[in-house]
Amino acid sequence: MSYDPRKAAQTIAYFTVKNGRNPLNILKAIKLVYLADRESVNRHGFPIQDELHYSMPLGPVNSTTYRHINGEMPPEDAVGWAEFLTDRNNHRVGLVDQNIDPNDLDELSEADVDVLDAIWDQFGKSDRWQLVDWTHDPRNVPEWRDPNGSSHPIPLRRMMDALGIENSADQAQAVQDSRCASEFLKEL
Repeated sequence: MSYDPRKAAQTIAYFTVKNGRNPLNILKAIKLVYLADRESVNRHGFPIQDELHYSMPLGPVNSTTYRHINGEMPPEDAVGWAEFLTDRNNHRVGLVDQNIDPNDLDELSEADVDVLDAIWDQFGKSDRWQLVDWTHDPRNVPEWRDPNGSSHPIPLRRMMDALGIENSADQAQAVQDSRCASEFLKEL
């Protein structure tokens, strides 16, 4: 996998701009990132963030972004994160630069921004607990399964099956192949 902390930070920064440039509650930010990945898979067959997803007690999460936002990543693994987002403070994360222009978020493609806008339009007014409730409802996010206080992986194929994507096994394999090719090219 080729996780990009700069792209993840820009995703949360984009949502923060949409929030009137006010800091976002961390739980809300994490739910929005997951829902954006899910919507991107639904629209394009690929998530925005290249990372594993997990069922956790408060719902589904993007595992590496979750660790970044909680300050659990070593600085050498967080290149680009602090360029856009403040450290966690009072369960919130905010913008480093209040004047950031969304056009400066160069890791986000036009397709990514379209997905982020759609997710914000649908969930931007929801608070963190409404999002937790929404993602716990199997009619909304059937791939999430109660981990009973622990955590369990959400395989991409399970998400694709829940979204009704045809040939989900082949599509999930295509995403995996793309990840492997990307890793190979990085090593050259």
